[in-house]
Amino acid sequence: MSELHDDEIEVIDFEPVTETKRGFSYRFRWLHAFLAVFGAAALLSAWFVLTARSVLVEVNPITAQIEIKEGFALRVGARYLMRSGDYRVALSNPGFHDELITLVIDDEAAQTHNFAMRKLPGIVTIKSTPEGGRVRIDGVDVGVAPLAEIDVEPGVHEISITRARYLPATQTIDIEGRRQQQAFELTLAPAWATVSFTTTPVGAELFVDGESAGTTPLNAEILQGRREVTLKLAGHKAWQERLDLDAGTSLIIPRVELEPADGLVFIQSQPSGASVTIDGEFKGQTPLEVALAPNINHTLTFFKNGYASKETSLTTQPNEARELAVSLDPVLSDVVVVATPSDAELFIDGVSRGSANQTLALMAISQRIEIRKEGFVPYEAEFTPRRGLQQEIRVNLTSLEEARIAAIKPFITNAAGQRLKLFNPDRFEMGASRREAGRRPNETIRDIVLERPFYLSLTEVTNSQFRQFDSEHSSGTSNGMTLNNEGQPVVRITWQQAALFCNWLSEKGGENGSLTPFYTVVDDAVVGFDAESHGYRLPTEAEWAWAARRDIADPSGVRKFSWDGDLPPPDGAGNLADVSARAFLGDI
Repeated sequence: MSELHDDEIEVIDFEPVTETKRGFSYRFRWLHAFLAVFGAAALLSAWFVLTARSVLVEVNPITAQIEIKEGFALRVGARYLMRSGDYRVALSNPGFHDELITLVIDDEAAQTHNFAMRKLPGIVTIKSTPEGGRVRIDGVDVGVAPLAEIDVEPGVHEISITRARYLPATQTIDIEGRRQQQAFELTLAPAWATVSFTTTPVGAELFVDGESAGTTPLNAEILQGRREVTLKLAGHKAWQERLDLDAGTSLIIPRVELEPADGLVFIQSQPSGASVTIDGEFKGQTPLEVALAPNINHTLTFFKNGYASKETSLTTQPNEARELAVSLDPVLSDVVVVATPSDAELFIDGVSRGSANQTLALMAISQRIEIRKEGFVPYEAEFTPRRGLQQEIRVNLTSLEEARIAAIKPFITNAAGQRLKLFNPDRFEMGASRREAGRRPNETIRDIVLERPFYLSLTEVTNSQFRQFDSEHSSGTSNGMTLNNEGQPVVRITWQQAALFCNWLSEKGGENGSLTPFYTVVDDAVVGFDAESHGYRLPTEAEWAWAARRDIADPSGVRKFSWDGDLPPPDGAGNLADVSARAFLGDI
């Protein structure tokens, strides 16, 4: 242990020793630069190696040259170290198209990209035997053989060569490409058959399908197929045949004996349209052109309805052309026409012949006879006069008004099944004299003129007929007797109901079709009528009285009773609903 001293420590001044400091001084050395660059390169290389992808680029053909045009890549043997991204790569190889492609590198560590280069076209020479064939490759026209050194894409192709009068030839070819030269030759087979023709006499011209092919004797090369062959020689008939020929065959046609040509005759007649027979055989109607065997007398007969037949004869020379004209004589018959009214006009086949009352000489053929007069219905008929007989036509023209009335049916049936009879307009006396018992003040005698024809039902409307309009209607009973049977007259209906029933009949129509309703109806109520309507309606008092009292034996008169009025009534006469039925009828 040290000893403790009580010595006092004296304070003195201290001044540190001052020394001069030297500054830092760097001197550039090439070694230092090299080391820095090398270090940076090492770092960059290490970074590239760590982030690059191993890429194998395989190209067909394997001899292709690969050049990276854009982007950095490090080749290591057969592979490239390349970072992710797009690269422009050029491919080249003799015999192939140069390629500039885009190589896309993704994030996969090791990847392979395959490319196939396109071969350059081959150089092809094509010939045909014979020359001049039209060449097509895969259906595309490339010219006329021979074709020298044309470019054809590599691969399998079909060559076809066609030439007039030869069969088409085809061949499948395989083009190597890469500018290699190849030659092909196709032989065309003839498309014709050889046909031999001889004729008597010689010198006939041969036509094949209408085209001249030479004169006999000859061996003609005729295209295969069905052919029309014709031999022609002036002054002789043409010889014609249809041949079915196969290519590459030979055919000998037996000697053809050419016959002298017919004479050609153009036949006319006045009038035209006459039927012609030659040597008893029908040939047609004039005008007509016929060929006749030469040096033979031919008999020609002409017929036409209404004309006398005519016969003639002629002889033609070989290859002669001539005309024959014949006039036919009409066969006339007298026809007497008598018409009423006397100033009517006569038409024959639409041509006016003047007054209808005359005697005509008409041809013995069917003719259309018309007799006309204004205001009358024309008469029309087909009439054939008979040869050697005088005939008469009598006609009474009917006025338009008479025809209109005659066209009106005497009876019609309506939609309800009622049969109605036609009554034509008339005039009669209606009412009773002052001296007649039971006369009422309003029953004065007066002349009645009915101006329009009308139809009136032969019987009353039955329950069955009315129920077609109103199926719920019931006629009821009276004094214990039914009034509701189907065939009984309908009762217990109002005038309004009767009028509506008439309108219903008009709308339903009948044999004459639908009609304009007679009564005007508003809200199911009759408020008026159409005086011009031809629809169904109730008869007027005058129409009913006249129709009920009309004398059938004397239409101009009317009766008081259903018989002639003499007492006692004859058998078969009855007085219905007289005073004995008052109690019963009063309730209806």
